[in-house]
Amino acid sequence: MAKPLYWVMEKRIYPQAIESVVMPEPFGRQSFNDAEKAVAALQVLYDRNTKFLRDSFTALAAGTDNNKRYRAFYPEIGVTTSSFTQIDSRQAYGHMPTPGHFSTTITQPALFERYLIEQLRLIMRNHGVPVTVSESTTPIPLHFAFLEGSHVDGAAAERIRRPIRDLFDVPDLDGTDDQIANGTFEVALGEARPLAAFTAQRIDYSLHRMSHYTATSPQHFQNFVLFTNYQFYIDEFVARAHELMANGGGGYVEFVEPGNVVTKAGQSAPGDGAAPRRLPQMPAYHLKKPNHGGITMVNIGVGPSNAKTITDHIAVLRPHAWVMLGHCAGLRNTQALGDYVLAHAYVREDHVLDDDLPVWVPIPPLAEIQVALQEAVAEITGLSGYDLKRIMRTGTVATIDNRNWELRDQRGPVQRLSQSRAIALDMESATIAANGFRFRVPYGTLLCVSDKPLHGELKLPGMATEFYKRQVAQHLKIGIRAMEKLAEMPMERLHSRKLRSFSETAFQ
Repeated sequence: MAKPLYWVMEKRIYPQAIESVVMPEPFGRQSFNDAEKAVAALQVLYDRNTKFLRDSFTALAAGTDNNKRYRAFYPEIGVTTSSFTQIDSRQAYGHMPTPGHFSTTITQPALFERYLIEQLRLIMRNHGVPVTVSESTTPIPLHFAFLEGSHVDGAAAERIRRPIRDLFDVPDLDGTDDQIANGTFEVALGEARPLAAFTAQRIDYSLHRMSHYTATSPQHFQNFVLFTNYQFYIDEFVARAHELMANGGGGYVEFVEPGNVVTKAGQSAPGDGAAPRRLPQMPAYHLKKPNHGGITMVNIGVGPSNAKTITDHIAVLRPHAWVMLGHCAGLRNTQALGDYVLAHAYVREDHVLDDDLPVWVPIPPLAEIQVALQEAVAEITGLSGYDLKRIMRTGTVATIDNRNWELRDQRGPVQRLSQSRAIALDMESATIAANGFRFRVPYGTLLCVSDKPLHGELKLPGMATEFYKRQVAQHLKIGIRAMEKLAEMPMERLHSRKLRSFSETAFQ
């Protein structure tokens, strides 16, 4: 006989009180003068605490006592300086702006190992102080403790008789934001100042989103990222990558496609992974070199919302540069279909970043990116001087959030475009550049004119096919060559002080 509804409701509303909180043994604070040893200690602590949460969940699913709460904390890096001594600040990062205590929570030290070692090494060198490794006061959400690719059996979860939130910490959106990067974070009296732009929970949130949107693991992402708004570019990138792999790699060691499908250098077909049944929203492809020195390419599709979404997440990996390659509307009579546009300024009418980065904030061109793109155009096309100017124009790119802007009253949009001296119009470039500025990731834009709507110059069907076949291949070669040039630069030169505010975090 079924139990009465009031009995069921009583069991749901009045569960037995939680008797205690179970945690791993306390981890004593440790001090290090060696960056590698400090990161190794972070790894030990992170592995221990995430394993504790996974094991606790498994035990509960097997029928263990449901009247205990299980909690473990993120590792934390801390450093204290007490002197105003001027340090060599030619490098944009690696030093604290003022004396004081600085700290940040850490997640997935194995993924960020080289990055963390470099950041800590610079701090130790520049300030002559040790760093400390300890447990933070920020709990690790259960969802972020599972290993990548883990499958949680729904039946096992149902055997746990209480809500998961009663027993474990879950993601807390109140602590997952971009206040540090946005420059709006206020340090409370007695609290440590931030050492990095992103907290551990913010990073974990993005790592999970990244896998969802791109169908590839964060570990495959490279430090030089190309964004595109057309699948044509991806098709060309895939063909080029497979050709490289079949011919030994040419310096690249493997190529990874959605589903973590891996083709290694020297192979003509994938040897690992499984392609997804359908492509994700923004599929990513990774032409890998050792130490993440290769190129990632992401098809972000059309629109500023996607552009913001994916750069919000990739930013936590701290890439060295990202560049937009795509098509645009040419706005000048002197432009021809197939011409290139190298953006040196942006009109931001995308609106997706208005709450994070006011539109009055200028987005400056970065010399290193601009030079690499221009040199790459010259190398791939074989043109120079005035001949190069004939096919490439440097100027302002306007980004809007209305794809069908042509269908509105032309007087307002056209007047603004003319007053801004815009030479091209698209829906992603300013968003990607603005998020690069916001997150201190060097950025750039090289677009290809695919139509001229103000002048009634549109491609006929046959013209379009031939145009894409010819122009996409050349444009992609330029993008890849530009990224290779940037990878050859010293990183301290590439990461510009233009992107740093008055009071910056020490981590890049």
